[in-house]
Amino acid sequence: MSSFSLATELPAWSKLQKLYDAQGKTLSVKKEFEQDSQRFNKLSKTFTNFDGSKILFDFSKNLVNDEVLAALIELAKEANVTSLRDAMFAGEHINTTEDRAVYHVALRNRADKVMKVDGTNVAPEVDSVLAHMKEFSEQVRSGAWTGYTGKKITDVVNIGIGGSDLGPVMVTEALKHYAGVLDVHFVSNIDGTHLAEVLKVVNPETTLFLVASKTFTTAETITNANSAKTWFLNTVKDEKHIAKHFAALSTNEEAVAAFGIDTKNMFGFENWVGGRYSVWSAIGLSVALYVGFENFENFLKGAEAVDKHFCETPLEENIPLLGGLLSVWYNNFFGAQTHLVAPFDQYLHRFPAYLQQLSMESNGKSVTRGNVFANYSTGSILFGEPATNAQHSFFQLVHQGTKLIPADFILAAQSHNPLADNLHQKMLASNFFAQAEALMVGKDENQVKAEGATGGLVPHKIFSGNRPTTSILAQKITPATLGSLIAYYEHVTFTEGAVWNINSFDQWGVELGKVLAKVIGKELDDKSAVATHDESTNGLINQFKQWM
Repeated sequence: MSSFSLATELPAWSKLQKLYDAQGKTLSVKKEFEQDSQRFNKLSKTFTNFDGSKILFDFSKNLVNDEVLAALIELAKEANVTSLRDAMFAGEHINTTEDRAVYHVALRNRADKVMKVDGTNVAPEVDSVLAHMKEFSEQVRSGAWTGYTGKKITDVVNIGIGGSDLGPVMVTEALKHYAGVLDVHFVSNIDGTHLAEVLKVVNPETTLFLVASKTFTTAETITNANSAKTWFLNTVKDEKHIAKHFAALSTNEEAVAAFGIDTKNMFGFENWVGGRYSVWSAIGLSVALYVGFENFENFLKGAEAVDKHFCETPLEENIPLLGGLLSVWYNNFFGAQTHLVAPFDQYLHRFPAYLQQLSMESNGKSVTRGNVFANYSTGSILFGEPATNAQHSFFQLVHQGTKLIPADFILAAQSHNPLADNLHQKMLASNFFAQAEALMVGKDENQVKAEGATGGLVPHKIFSGNRPTTSILAQKITPATLGSLIAYYEHVTFTEGAVWNINSFDQWGVELGKVLAKVIGKELDDKSAVATHDESTNGLINQFKQWM
């Protein structure tokens, strides 16, 4: 799959460097529009979903021309992006450091294609779990499933961390318009405050806990789950009732049973499902409970439609591939260290946080698949907040700061809440369009003076412009649309990693702190001073012990 160690070895990389040196610093998007009246039509791509709904991806305000785009496509070919893509969709073990397939795409295989890992078609297994999720969620939502006193379940508490939390949190927030039967809460932080605040607002008689841990050994999750069980038993007094109020999203049947959960209420997923890709799996049970299984399945279908596009569309028209190549262009040639994602949609307020894990856990790597250290920048620092709030916080830096910050703006044309005859949505949209335009066109000295500014005030009001944005305009944020947006960013991240020739699917960097935390955790169990660490860590631990 990979015939190179470093991306800098590829001829197209050298070509792009020459293009950047010759044109990159002077390339003006404004002038490109003046020279090409068809630029918007050429560089905007419309994705049509399985249900006929559309999403427009406008790449035309990016710092590229035909020559740069051709070289980026050439880079994708030389980096064998399509070969690695095809290997992923074929169930090959492209996660080489852990010798695993990367097969989250099989979780949204609603066309029921044969999709094999190690010679076994996994489609029947995926369908079996989904059928179990459907049955369970419909029982709980309808009230057929009751708590130990016969009362209907009113609240669901998902206990997880990382991908077992970020995905369901983001999706339930994004699809809140489609909810209404149950309230869903999420606990992830080992800080006891997180669990304590949730337990204040739920009732043991009517609460269902979902313990989300593939191995059922994740320290934070199991600690929180045990504390939730203690809280429950303090009222209930009888462990047999755990079976009516706890379910497990796990594959460790023995540990699940030991906890007291009926293994009939265990929802599994395989080791080819990475945590940051697990919302499509049984980890999405909280989503199905919240918005209903039909909406959850449309969410899967929306992602499946982008998978189909990514696999079947020529590179020049391939929307996620273009998004990933633009990221490489800014990261590696312009030296951009960050990437802004600003959804102009309050329901998407957790979307940037979700993308942070997807992007930075995947591509925060410094060693290539050829087992050598990269001599170029890899993963971007992704950040974002919903606009228009963000305009009143960090947009100043985006407009006039010294750093180049490529940005994605996301908007739905149709609001779920068209207040005041759509006045709110029109104001929101006007900002969406204006921010991208302002970042591109800027404001020069003559304009500033024409507006009345004089003297030393003039330079403060100049905007350089030429700051790149990608505008993503959906018709409406439906379950299908949301699934498509997530899959888009998954494949953008995949494309980046393929070009950089890194393994986007392990996360060894997460492990070191966990290992040391276990050692220190034992040291905190007694009051004696420690002297086993560096001087700073010893001092901090000993002061903590005194104050605690």
